[in-house]
Amino acid sequence: MAGASLDELFSRVLRARIFQNREILRPDYIPDSLPHRERQVYKLASVLAPAIKGARPSNVFIYGVTGSGKTAVTKYVLKRLVEESSKLGILVGYAYVNCKYNDTNYRVIAELCDALNASIPFTGLSTAEAYRRFVKALDERGGTFFVVLDEVDALVKKSGDETLYKLTRINMELYNSRVAVIGITNDLKFTEYLDARVRSSLGEEELVFPPYNAAELEDILRDRASKAFYPGVLDQGVIPLCAALAAKEHGDARRALDLLRVAGEIAEREESNKVLEEHVKKAQREIERDRVVEVLKTMPLHSKLLIISLHLLRKKDINKVATGEVYNVYCDLSKKLGLEPLTQRRISDLISELDMLGIINAKVVSKGRYGRTRIVNLNVPEKNIYDAFSNDERLLSIL
Repeated sequence: MAGASLDELFSRVLRARIFQNREILRPDYIPDSLPHRERQVYKLASVLAPAIKGARPSNVFIYGVTGSGKTAVTKYVLKRLVEESSKLGILVGYAYVNCKYNDTNYRVIAELCDALNASIPFTGLSTAEAYRRFVKALDERGGTFFVVLDEVDALVKKSGDETLYKLTRINMELYNSRVAVIGITNDLKFTEYLDARVRSSLGEEELVFPPYNAAELEDILRDRASKAFYPGVLDQGVIPLCAALAAKEHGDARRALDLLRVAGEIAEREESNKVLEEHVKKAQREIERDRVVEVLKTMPLHSKLLIISLHLLRKKDINKVATGEVYNVYCDLSKKLGLEPLTQRRISDLISELDMLGIINAKVVSKGRYGRTRIVNLNVPEKNIYDAFSNDERLLSIL
């Protein structure tokens, strides 16, 4: 029976005429043109262009809100630069590292080594030895090499700016090659975390990317949709709706593309011949759920325990609970896992942080002559909690 239903599912997918190429709507796709980023493309290319003459370009620092095209422009310019250099017989290469997922000095250097085919073990070496091997591999390779550190603020906030400092000074250790660093961040106050020496070295050139407006997002979506979908599949209001919803999120092109792609996938699953506005609304709800799971996964352990405490209280039909009761459950869970509980004051701070994120709702209520307290309730569905914590055996044991 299961086999038959899977056969039907697979044949349904094969019959679907929604997508020509859904990869075009993914955020890591590098398009042939970048509407409304021509000025930024030209400015970045003019900074990096000395590489085609074998000279070392300046380091560049790129700011802008999420989804403002920073990564796409950087990859686009570097791709074109490598192609042009290759025609001229000049050796140019680059390594792209997302520091959100590689947020330790060792992991960043390991990724850079990997790009030079000088792989190092996942663990076991000192960071200094890993860096030494990276320098050796660079000099053996020669030419110009760009190090792109995307979401570089995640690295600095977790591991400090030591690696950034070394990378901005690395040319003093090289004989046969040249390195330029491109740092990308959506944290406009990021440089406040940096040592003054790193700040001056990294910020030789700076670019600021403004957010897209709704009309610009529409142009981007129409450009990608013409190649991603079969003709006539998109209902007239789909692209304007995706653009309008993403424009509310500070003009996030990544969000707009995700909405359009997921709406298409929902239409495909429902065996619809067209992608409709209702599919976009369903896509928005689906993406919102996924975002919550991602936030929960990356939280510190004690915040996770606090969420589980509220989840357990909710299972007992206690939806609105005073902070003192939450703290008692949290302490019990901490002890079960062999952890030292945080102080009640620190837990109160964590509750405020979770409230700001919208994970919980915390409201101050008066208890008359007994003072005031906060009533807390959890805003996250049970499924999201299990999805977020399912890879941690310790948390599963207390859920």
